[in-house]
Amino acid sequence: MENDAFKELKEAVLEKISPKPEERAHLKEIAELLIKKVEYIACSMGLKGVSANLVGSAARNTWISGTHDLDIFIMFPGNASREELEKNGLTIARKIAEESESFEERYAEHPYINMRYRGFDVDIVPCFRVESAACIRSAVDRTPFHNEFVKNNINGLETDVLLLKQFMKGVRVYGSELRTQGFSGYLTELLVIKYGSFENVISSACEWQPGTYIDLNSHGTIQHAESLIVVDPTDPKRNVAAALSLDKFCMFIDSCRKFLLSPTLDLFFPKSLAPMNEKELIQRFKSRGTAFIAITFKTPDVVEDVLYPQLYKMKLAVVALLEEHEYRILNVGSWSGKKTVILLELMSATLPALRKHRGPPVWVHKHSESFKDKYENAEDIFAFYIENGTYVAEVPRKYPDVNSLLKERLTLCSMGKQVSSAVKNGFEILQGSDICSIQDMDFKLFLANWPGRSNIIQ
Repeated sequence: MENDAFKELKEAVLEKISPKPEERAHLKEIAELLIKKVEYIACSMGLKGVSANLVGSAARNTWISGTHDLDIFIMFPGNASREELEKNGLTIARKIAEESESFEERYAEHPYINMRYRGFDVDIVPCFRVESAACIRSAVDRTPFHNEFVKNNINGLETDVLLLKQFMKGVRVYGSELRTQGFSGYLTELLVIKYGSFENVISSACEWQPGTYIDLNSHGTIQHAESLIVVDPTDPKRNVAAALSLDKFCMFIDSCRKFLLSPTLDLFFPKSLAPMNEKELIQRFKSRGTAFIAITFKTPDVVEDVLYPQLYKMKLAVVALLEEHEYRILNVGSWSGKKTVILLELMSATLPALRKHRGPPVWVHKHSESFKDKYENAEDIFAFYIENGTYVAEVPRKYPDVNSLLKERLTLCSMGKQVSSAVKNGFEILQGSDICSIQDMDFKLFLANWPGRSNIIQ
């Protein structure tokens, strides 16, 4: 695969994404400053055995230029209590956050601080210092072990990691957060360590199938139950690729095949798609010949990792409700800004005024007679007859249009606590061209990309 043209392509990508010496020096300066502040505050509080570490891609030299993210872990002794970790960890983090441009408290398994500090997006996260990843007391405790494994095994392949990360960003499969369901940074590093280079990952992935199993340390501890299984070398019971959806897995395979056929910069840096104006969007909707329905409501004030699983649950519940009432759904997706939109594309937003209600076979005497007594001479029945050996009553359809169904039944769907509360506080149903009137540029991009890039919740 390596030739002059491919070499030039890699160099062109790396020129764009590799941090410059001054950028690296600035990151190091800020990281060291924050570490010193954590340890000084801990000492002033009389806390013994508390230290701070830089973890993540910034610590492993696998970060892309311009992504100024720092993960500072406050390391508490392994025998500290959960209460001590949460209380003292937040106290230290809050004191540092007082000097930041902005900050907020977030909650994963336990509270931490996210802040904007001198141009960096910084997470200050308390964790336990444990002997091994097998002894973790909270999910974040394994991250320092990830750090050590990658640093000890990357063997000069940092630029290959940068190339793979940028490729994944370009083809929209990078990021393990619940909104994206793609490849995490750590997973990307492990793939490069496994295959030995960026190009080897690409060529190998072309032959991947669901159930592909990667076990760097030959632990053999995970059953084949997901699209991609990558055994965490620091914690053999954990699949590093557990967050990866089947569609993002397949999108990566497809993109790798495309790259081998025609390696271009566009796969690393795709051209931004311009939003359509309202007239263009309406015309695009009409050209599809389908029915578009949007459920809109105020976005609940929760972090993305809480919001997106609930939107996924809502999407499943709405689809189930519509299918129960015989509506055929082609596509469904969601978008969130100040408002949240669940967008549905249906074969039709209306159905006939009647539906077939099938009864028991004629030879099941008792039940068939009960069915016949109820429906044969009822006033609102369209027809009553035998078909394929069973009685059939053509009964009035309760919800002949999807709007009436959603207005009456949506709040009864299972959607998760915060989303359910937001919907019950008020929702609006928009149909067809009315959807295009939502005045948000990001939402118009979402519509312009429908359904391929828009349907991000799998």
